[in-house]
Amino acid sequence: MLPTWNQNPPFTLTRASHVRLAVTDLDASRDFYRDTVGLVVTEEGDDVVYMRGLEESAHHSLVLEKGDVAQALQIGLRVRTDDDIVAAEKYFAANGIEHERVEVPHQGPTLRFRDPVGTHMELTSSMSLVERKMQNFDEFVAGAPQRLDHYQCVTYDVQAATDFWSGLGMRMSEYTAKDDTDELWGTWMEVKGNTHDLVFTNGRGPRLHHFAYTVPDVSSLMRAADVAGATGFGEEIDRGPGRHGISNAVFLYLRDPDQHRIELFTTHYQFIDLEEEPIRWDVSNRRRAQLWGMPASRRWFFEASEFPGEQVHEPLLTATPATLEDFLGVH
Repeated sequence: MLPTWNQNPPFTLTRASHVRLAVTDLDASRDFYRDTVGLVVTEEGDDVVYMRGLEESAHHSLVLEKGDVAQALQIGLRVRTDDDIVAAEKYFAANGIEHERVEVPHQGPTLRFRDPVGTHMELTSSMSLVERKMQNFDEFVAGAPQRLDHYQCVTYDVQAATDFWSGLGMRMSEYTAKDDTDELWGTWMEVKGNTHDLVFTNGRGPRLHHFAYTVPDVSSLMRAADVAGATGFGEEIDRGPGRHGISNAVFLYLRDPDQHRIELFTTHYQFIDLEEEPIRWDVSNRRRAQLWGMPASRRWFFEASEFPGEQVHEPLLTATPATLEDFLGVH
């Protein structure tokens, strides 16, 4: 069933903001994201590294925290003002959603909570400001990622996740559904005017499938692939390059030393005008996944980062995706 988009939500979300990962080897992870991906190190300590894209003025969009187990700690969204944090607290309290106000370095008022399908979320209203490096072209290395754009989460109940976030003001730009029905298998939702800030796809969840940075152009994706090969991460190219049908993006997926997945991409389109309708894709239409390029491998479909202490549930909908291994077996 298609969700109802709430155009007057209880608080105002503005964009995908930051992701926190637990990593087992902090130095190795920092080196990967700095040297192979091309992110900027903003600040680092014994147990944490803060990183950002080249055009970002916020202190961080990726936080690496040393841990015994590799996990996705939280994915973050920005709200417009401090008052929106207060409004979110009131909304969660009224609707029985567990939440806590936390003190986080370099962030303003910050609220952590779990959504109804167990996704670990963090809202903040502001961050410390640092230098944009978008014209420091001498520092553009590897994929030269510019800014964090979106997340894709795997969930056992796409409908429940979509209904919740649509109620908080996220607007569905594209979706996949069982042929000739509105049974939702994947939803792409946005608040900032392009195709997505937060995606939910059907599978064992809750888990974080990937987080994504936009890059300047397609040649940057090829440069990232070349650098991955040169730095020993060639076999960690998880998918691509290729072009998605959904969102129209040209993409490259990489796995870090702990197997967290990052996407580098370019060429999203705008989804701003209110009269625009979401684009529907039948599950049977393979062009939704990519217009060209090889199919994704089994690990791309079935592996993802778990949230701490969160039980992973089997999906309500059962599917057998067409994988690269199947394709090669046939051809």
